[in-house]
Amino acid sequence: MLVIITFFLLHWFLSLFFHSFFLHRFASHQMYTVSKNWERIFYVTTWFVQGSSYLIPRAYAVMHRMHHTYSDTEKDPHSPHFFKDVYQMMRSTILIFRGFVTGKDLPEEQFTREYLPVWDKLDKFGHNSLVRAFFILGYIAVYYFFAPSLWWYLLLPIHFLMGPIQGAVVNWCGHKYGYSNFNNGDHSKNSSPWGIVLMGELFQNNHHYAKNDANFAKKWFEFDLTYFVMRVFNVIGIIKLKPYIKPIPIIIEPSIQ
Repeated sequence: MLVIITFFLLHWFLSLFFHSFFLHRFASHQMYTVSKNWERIFYVTTWFVQGSSYLIPRAYAVMHRMHHTYSDTEKDPHSPHFFKDVYQMMRSTILIFRGFVTGKDLPEEQFTREYLPVWDKLDKFGHNSLVRAFFILGYIAVYYFFAPSLWWYLLLPIHFLMGPIQGAVVNWCGHKYGYSNFNNGDHSKNSSPWGIVLMGELFQNNHHYAKNDANFAKKWFEFDLTYFVMRVFNVIGIIKLKPYIKPIPIIIEPSIQ
């Protein structure tokens, strides 16, 4: 039983960390700079920990940039306010994602101007159905040898769809439940302590307020574990965090008649 619990938690938190650290904060927002070699290491690690549910970085980044620009409007690729349940939301999201991966659908130019990490050979390999099936068989093998009863097999679908499930939790709950620190003109919310458990990803209201700030926590009781790890990486020279510069609001003076 201990092996299964450890395996599940490792898979959950490693997948979640690289989802947040590489796909979200680097591919989508460029919150730090990194050498090409380290970028490739993070790229491979993201593929490996997500396994059967690997999300191709360039497609993920484009969709996430769309999400910020069109947050909680009809053009938002995954706003929970236009779907009757989380399944319908994620089904629509997957179709959009696949369109960008295959090239069937082309994103608006505004979402591809900034740098997008691309590694065609790895993406083609990781997106291959046989490779995904290999990971699925690996997950099943762990449970076959170490699960104390069949009830534990109920966790396997989470392993199979780890990346999309984590994305669904963040996008559904992060725009429906919780509290707001800022008025962003959308439905983004923060959740504590779940924002801590989700490694900062459920501080959606904070993130939508300051989308290029690497630290998603804004209040004393909020803690962004992913950002803490990023600070460690920054200190030892693996990455270089970009300073967040709060935009200066434009004040329009009233005209004098």
